[in-house]
Amino acid sequence: MSFIQDVFDSLKWLTVWEVILCALNLFVLLRYVLPLLKNNRWFDFIPSVGVIIAVISLFNGDTSILALLIYSSTAILFVCTVGRIFKPAIKPMSLKIRIVMVIVCVLGSLPTLFALSIAGEIRYNPVSDLSHQSYSKAFIAMNERLSNEYPFGDWKQIDWEGQRNKYEPLFLQAEINQDPNLYYKTLREYLFSFRDGHIKITNEHLYDDNNTFKKEVGGGVGISAVRLDNGKVLVSLLLAGSPADKSGIKLGAEIISWDGKDVQKALDQTFWSENPSATEGDRIQNQGRFLARAPIGKEIQVEYRNRGDQAIMTAMLTAYDDQYETLKKTKVKLKKEDPPVEGEILQKEYGYVKIRYFLPGTTQSDPAQALEDKIKEFQEKHVKGIIIDLRDNPGGEDDLVAQMAGHFVNEKKLLEYVSYYNRNTGRFEINRAETRIVYPSQVYFPGKIAVLINHNTASSGEGLPLFLKGMPNVKMIGFTSTNGSFGVVSAPIEMKMPGGYVVRFPDGRSLNRDKTIQGDSDERQKGGATPDITVPMNEQTFRMKVIEGQDVELNYALASFNG
Repeated sequence: MSFIQDVFDSLKWLTVWEVILCALNLFVLLRYVLPLLKNNRWFDFIPSVGVIIAVISLFNGDTSILALLIYSSTAILFVCTVGRIFKPAIKPMSLKIRIVMVIVCVLGSLPTLFALSIAGEIRYNPVSDLSHQSYSKAFIAMNERLSNEYPFGDWKQIDWEGQRNKYEPLFLQAEINQDPNLYYKTLREYLFSFRDGHIKITNEHLYDDNNTFKKEVGGGVGISAVRLDNGKVLVSLLLAGSPADKSGIKLGAEIISWDGKDVQKALDQTFWSENPSATEGDRIQNQGRFLARAPIGKEIQVEYRNRGDQAIMTAMLTAYDDQYETLKKTKVKLKKEDPPVEGEILQKEYGYVKIRYFLPGTTQSDPAQALEDKIKEFQEKHVKGIIIDLRDNPGGEDDLVAQMAGHFVNEKKLLEYVSYYNRNTGRFEINRAETRIVYPSQVYFPGKIAVLINHNTASSGEGLPLFLKGMPNVKMIGFTSTNGSFGVVSAPIEMKMPGGYVVRFPDGRSLNRDKTIQGDSDERQKGGATPDITVPMNEQTFRMKVIEGQDVELNYALASFNG
């Protein structure tokens, strides 16, 4: 019954042409199923009409998976019945032929039934081709579409008219001056203003061929920095042989001023990052990474104090082309050969499992089974608790999250409702077929759980922390909340912009049991799963993590089991 309900509910995601095709295909199917005695000549042409409508829909731009599956059903029915156009039936079909035709028609309808069962996820969401318009007109059209369709406009309290008033003059200036760099920087600033980690320019390669990025932050001096909770800014990465290293700056040195500015002011004025920062914690992390980036060849005066010294030193550093090494070393990049799930026993008492991403890997095809095997092993060893490490988990499939979450509940529980913009009604509606329920697994762990998170725990990676948050046996542990970008990207909003850029936005939102948006950051840059135990970023934890190389969050997790 649920499947049938989902199919009927999914009809609301179809275009007019898709609805007509489904109706025609169903009519053809019923015609062969019902034992009608009289043959009507006009009926033989209905499959051909279906093909014509499919072609019209295709030329209108509907090449979604949903449409292609419906087109395939239409084509199958046409091929099976085309002979009747040239050789009409004189008498009713025999029972044997009718049975064959029924089987053929049922098989032909399977693609449509499958499409309807997941119609919300694979629905038609047209790409807006604005590439031939001027900078300013393309921006206005983009802003207008987003004001209706962006899933978090109200949640983030975006002032669409204010956005237009702020950015249109900049796009117009870039247009008048024929300045592609200003256009790109303005487009980027506009996109990043949404504070949504799912928003991106899909066809750009920042480290490879982005001239504006190279010109602005292509140079480094060999360091990266971290801001402590008390406001101090310390060197968290030092490249051997770099200008900073040669000048005497040591790992852990406190930066007093940067390029003639107080370091706090310099940090606040640092706006570059690879991706939009959805939360305050993510923004602070990226500012520390990009503080020491500059145009190649730029000379930067730095005041600093090395660890253990009282004297403030001054150095003049020249930015060089380091191939973005400081950025690459401070951003985790997963490898294809890294298994999605692996674990071990720590201190002979605690289970530890690392979930890198929620997708099958090249060396591990079934992450859910891998997690189940680990939990069984932990139970056999009678562990006192399990640590689930989700730090730097970029996401994957929400369905896999729901499957894995079943090991930590003893009754069914909602993971999420999913809501999309319905182009037919002009409002956001829940896609019933995509409601995710977590069902208890046969392998259930009722003991203490510590979940490690950070600002790079993003997208579906935030699903498990959000689900487990608040359970009496679970503690979230981290320096910051998760990324705050839990939006759904099924049939994303895409726009082709001038300059060859293709921009992409999430198309759906995850809702909790109260049908309120969950996970995504709001207008205050608050979002994601927040720690129950916030690890302080102070001199002590900095020394332990950066200087001594300890896993501070893991230490806090182990301590939480005895708290």
